[in-house]
Amino acid sequence: MSRIEGVLQALKEQGRKALIPYITAGDPAPDQTVELMHTLVDAGADIIELGVPFSDPMADGPVIQLACERALVHGTSLRQVLGMVKTFRESDSRTPVVLMGYLNPMECMGYEAFADAAKDAGVDGVLTVDLPPEEADEVAPLFTARGLDAIFLLSPTTTDDRIRSISEHSSGYVYYVSFKGITGAQGINVEEVASRVEHIHKLTALPVAVGFGIRDASTAAAVGKVSDGVIVGSVLVDTIANNQTDSGQLKRALTDLLHPMREALDGLTS
Repeated sequence: MSRIEGVLQALKEQGRKALIPYITAGDPAPDQTVELMHTLVDAGADIIELGVPFSDPMADGPVIQLACERALVHGTSLRQVLGMVKTFRESDSRTPVVLMGYLNPMECMGYEAFADAAKDAGVDGVLTVDLPPEEADEVAPLFTARGLDAIFLLSPTTTDDRIRSISEHSSGYVYYVSFKGITGAQGINVEEVASRVEHIHKLTALPVAVGFGIRDASTAAAVGKVSDGVIVGSVLVDTIANNQTDSGQLKRALTDLLHPMREALDGLTS
């Protein structure tokens, strides 16, 4: 059982939902990323999605695009991101870390070299936005052999046959994109999400985590009622942008945002 599977199984047994925050590695500066990861855990994160900065993040809106630009100004590379995870592991062996990004940096590094380095660093899963499972035959076996969960996206327009196919290639959890569009683009229709997630659960045994549009405790709780976990990204990244000149204030701002979401999710079982 992978670290991701173990955490999600434990949460299920407790009747709790996963809180999965996303930040971009190297934003606002590479030397702050590990500290921010620990801040997220202290605020209630169960799993961390760590973005690998890329020059053309096609699925992301302006907030995360700008985060990638800030990280790339500092020269943040894939190897540096893996080094951040390795440093994080020195004091946290429990919290799963999923790398989220695009194929090009992995391809440049070499798929096998990346898989080896990811395992060595303590990465638990990889979500590659522009790698559909039909084109993952070269990469997925390398992940599987090293105990890395391959996580894929589902959308409101994904057909039933494709949901089944994606689930067969996935492990850890599947990431349901709550609306058609880019990250941070709009609010979500919780009733539509609930109906869709209920249907997806009929087609896969994997946990379903919902991302895009989770901005506060109320939306986290609403989505948590109908899913196995909530993924919080743009609002955290925007908080980083607005507090990047004061590291202490930044950590307090992230905690003030994430901790109420943790309490709201835990309140679903009280």
